[in-house]
Amino acid sequence: MKLHTSFRLISMVSAIFALLSLGCGSAAMADFGAAPFDGGYYVTNGANLAFYVNDRGDIRSCKYKGVELLDPRKPSGIASGLGASTVTANVSGDTILITCYSTTVAPTPFTHYYIVKNGVDAIYMADYVTSEPHIGELRYILRTSYDVLPNGPPHSNNSGTTGNIESKDIFGHPGGLTSSKYYGNIQDRNLTVNGATGNGVGVFMAYGSRESSSGGPFYRDIMNQGDGAGNDQEIYNYMNSGHNQIEEHRVNVLYGPYAYVFTDGTVPTEPDFSFIAGLGLQGFVPDSGRGSVAVPGITGRAPGFEYMVAFSNAVAQYWTAASPTDGSCVCSGMKPGAYTMAVYKGELPVWIGSATVTAGTSSALKPIAIVNDPGFVQALWRIGDWDGTPLEFNNGTLINLMHPSDVRMKPWGPVVYNVGSSQPSTWPAIQFRDINSPSTIDFSLTAAQAASPHIFKLGITEAYAGGRPIVVVNGNRLDAPPAVREPKSRSFTTGSYRGYCHIFSLNIPASDFVAGTNTITISAVSSTKGFTKWLSPSFCYDCVELD
Repeated sequence: MKLHTSFRLISMVSAIFALLSLGCGSAAMADFGAAPFDGGYYVTNGANLAFYVNDRGDIRSCKYKGVELLDPRKPSGIASGLGASTVTANVSGDTILITCYSTTVAPTPFTHYYIVKNGVDAIYMADYVTSEPHIGELRYILRTSYDVLPNGPPHSNNSGTTGNIESKDIFGHPGGLTSSKYYGNIQDRNLTVNGATGNGVGVFMAYGSRESSSGGPFYRDIMNQGDGAGNDQEIYNYMNSGHNQIEEHRVNVLYGPYAYVFTDGTVPTEPDFSFIAGLGLQGFVPDSGRGSVAVPGITGRAPGFEYMVAFSNAVAQYWTAASPTDGSCVCSGMKPGAYTMAVYKGELPVWIGSATVTAGTSSALKPIAIVNDPGFVQALWRIGDWDGTPLEFNNGTLINLMHPSDVRMKPWGPVVYNVGSSQPSTWPAIQFRDINSPSTIDFSLTAAQAASPHIFKLGITEAYAGGRPIVVVNGNRLDAPPAVREPKSRSFTTGSYRGYCHIFSLNIPASDFVAGTNTITISAVSSTKGFTKWLSPSFCYDCVELD
């Protein structure tokens, strides 16, 4: 039933006072209901949670066992707020549904949902998006108090900073350490729960469905930002943004459901979202309106690599791991429609096709044969693996965790790599124009090998500022390849190594080689000036080889 201004107000007065009182205890929060107040609602969940949603769709107070969790100076909500909204509440059985309807945050109406289940210490949420918000990002931020929740992810904890070292969002610390809200973030395929804790309390984001988000299984975005000086502990759900984005944002879809889960500090399991199917959320597609795709097997897989199958179109994205035995897999719970389908070796797309999903059925595809894996080529020598990542290279595993200037990074070079004796871990993960160019490769050729032309292949996972390789063979410079597609944002300095994978194939004539020792140098070049030495034109390596 719908709650009007006067409905149940008297019966909820005690809950309102419990919410506002600094000294209230958990016993005072046992009521379950939603009381209207000043265009919004006070909500108590029948357990340990009470919160207030105002007439702009923001949460302005949230108490767990009587303790205020939020930063009182800033609202918690979608981006910087939905603006003036129509806020309504429905109580049905053991569920409260609060609907916040805004016409100011986006060119077209935007709906945000808050959902509470009786006795469950969680605030479930979802968003129906008809157009991208004006800010260009879709994110919910719970702005909690650092004093109450000081224990957040370490790489995004900006407490004790000595100031900005890049833009307004990457910080330096004494001793040369760095931190940022961009660091320590988890790929979408591995998102479960993440949050912050304090004395007897924890708040965790359960990310729920990512089907409407953008970027695919390997995408990362902001999850947390802590700042003791500012008394902020921000816990995010970024659903899409302009951060190293490689897909258009999806609109006319429901984002979520997702949830903030409140505990005594223990890490929760993912909550049960199944009850939300019966709430009539705009854009919600029930199980009966979904289908699945079955892949009977994948041949041509390389030993030692994980394979993933992903699907995407204008309204949804999905992925599933392929069996290590035969490559088979089933992707379920998909919206109907035609999808682009990709098979990934690690994070490198090695097969592209299509699939069609029909509601209520499972579509059986033909077996997939991978024939264009660049790793199949018999190379004279190879540095690294064709897997779409720089993780085997120097500093590759640290890109997601810190700024490349951080003292915990090993020196970037320039380096000299000796084929046959050097290890891939000495090769730089990133080639910066103004930091470590050129990188040098020394290798030997027999007289017969030197008498033939060869193909030099250089795979990258991402480019920045038009960065592309200039290759010099024994003093002879090869023609510079054109710049390739890249995301329209910072990348390596904000914790990402992955944008658009690309392979440069350069023909080297026999006249450039000699029998015995040969030298190849690689530098990053661009017509773009860049901003700082760490933001100079650059690219991230996947693999380098001579065929």
